[in-house]
Amino acid sequence: MQFSSTLLENAVNEFAKLPGIGKKTALRLVLHLLKMDAEKVVAFGETVIKMRQEIKFCQRCYNVSDADICSICSNSMRRPESICVVESIRDVIAIENTQQFNGTYHVLGGIISPLDGVGPDQLTIEALVNRVSKEKTEEVIFALNPTIQGDTTIYYIQKKLQSTGVRITTIARGIAFGGELEYADELTLGRSLQNRMPVESYVSHR
Repeated sequence: MQFSSTLLENAVNEFAKLPGIGKKTALRLVLHLLKMDAEKVVAFGETVIKMRQEIKFCQRCYNVSDADICSICSNSMRRPESICVVESIRDVIAIENTQQFNGTYHVLGGIISPLDGVGPDQLTIEALVNRVSKEKTEEVIFALNPTIQGDTTIYYIQKKLQSTGVRITTIARGIAFGGELEYADELTLGRSLQNRMPVESYVSHR
């Protein structure tokens, strides 16, 4: 692309760094911003900067939060004895949209994947084990993507939690193997949560 303005080119290059945004889409977004009122563009920029500088991660579950403890963990109407273990923040949002789960979450920050250089120490697994040991946890529900890496992570954490005596389950496989939770429709994901099974039964059939 040839640009008559270095400022325009720099802005396009920055937008193009976002996932799923190519140069043509980045150009369209930047040109749209140029058509907007200057005040609205400034407000947009300030919102993004404020989000990046001030957003926190919950000290209990590692979900995004405006405070040290997120709004889900601090909600007295939630069931703290039930913990849903997910890979990412996007999975929390997907499950919340089903309105079928009233417990709390634990965001691992990824899954065990040796080929990608991701080991257990790079995830929040130890924090989960400590949390289950210290809190009155009754059930740990695995809601990880149905992939080889997801299953490996379930198996590893299950072994780490065996001594706690906590009930360990996984969501039913209404989601196809190899699929991703965030792309599942809300009805399928909701039913998978409702029909969860003991993790031992799931592992033994794999």
